[in-house]
Amino acid sequence: MEEFLTPRHSDAALNQFLFVAPLRRCVRMYFEMSDLAYYVYCIAAETLPADSLPAAIEEDAKLEWVGVKSLSALVSQVSRATYSEDSLAEHLTDATWTAIRAMRHETVVEYVAKRTTVIPLRFGTIYLERTGIEQMLTGKSRELHEILEQLRGREEWGVNVFVDRAAMLSNITSVSPVLREMVERAEQSSPGQSYLIQKKIEALKSDEARAATNRIAEEIEEELRRHSDDARRLRILKVETTEHGELKAKFAFLVNRTGFDQFRDAAERLAQENQAAGVRLELTGPWPVYNFCTGFS
Repeated sequence: MEEFLTPRHSDAALNQFLFVAPLRRCVRMYFEMSDLAYYVYCIAAETLPADSLPAAIEEDAKLEWVGVKSLSALVSQVSRATYSEDSLAEHLTDATWTAIRAMRHETVVEYVAKRTTVIPLRFGTIYLERTGIEQMLTGKSRELHEILEQLRGREEWGVNVFVDRAAMLSNITSVSPVLREMVERAEQSSPGQSYLIQKKIEALKSDEARAATNRIAEEIEEELRRHSDDARRLRILKVETTEHGELKAKFAFLVNRTGFDQFRDAAERLAQENQAAGVRLELTGPWPVYNFCTGFS
C-alpha cells in the first residue's frame, strides 16, 4: 500500500502552473496607474484569518482578502515593474525565480484549500487595481457561486500510469488477446506452421504492446471515473521516465472526500491487476481543483 501511494512533490504543481495554460492567458491586466499590482491566488466564500496564512509570493508582502458580499479573493500586493506582462514573461525564463514563486503560490492555495472550498487561480494571475478584483467578483458572482458549490467537499486527485516497456514486451503474449490466440494456435500446429506463427508473434509484439498500453489506460480511466464526480485526461508535455517506466497516461479526478476510500481502493486494485504487464499506477494529491474550474480560471 505504501509503495503504491507515492506522494508527488511540488515540481508537479510547477509544471501544472506553467504549462496547462499559455502565459498570456494566465496574466490578467486591468490598466490603471499605480506602482503596485495585486497578485490573486484563489477565490472563496469563506475566509481564513489573514495572520494564519503562509507567506505571500514576495517576502515583503502580506496576504489579504478582497471581498464583495459573500465572495472574497485572496491577494497580495506585488511590484508592477516585476509583474507586468512583459516583465513576468522575462522572469519566467529564470528557472530558480519561477520555482520559488510557483511553490509559494502552491503553498498558499493548498493551505486554504485544505480548510475551505476554493477556486484556485493559476500562477501569474495579476490585477493592477483592487477595483478590478471587486468588479470581477461582482460581475461573475453567480458563476463563482455555482463553481464553489460544485466543488464543495471535493478534492482533485491525480493518477499517473507508468509502463515498463521491457516488462510489457516480456508479458505481451498473455496481455494481448490477439497474441494469446496466436500462441495457442502455434501450440496446436505442425512444426513448420508453428515456426511461422512464432515469427509473426515477434513482429507484432511492439504494436500489441502499444495497443495494450492504450487499452489499459482507458480501462483505468473508465473504472476510476465511476468512483469520482468528474475526470480529465491531461496532456503529457514531456517524456517522464522513472525506475518504474515511462509515463504513458495522466489523469485528474474530482473526488468527494466521503468517497475517497473507495476511489483509492479501486486505484490500488487496478495497480495490482496490471502489475504483471509492467504497468504501475501512481496516486497523487490531494491538489486544489485546478483542472475542474478551467472555464473560469
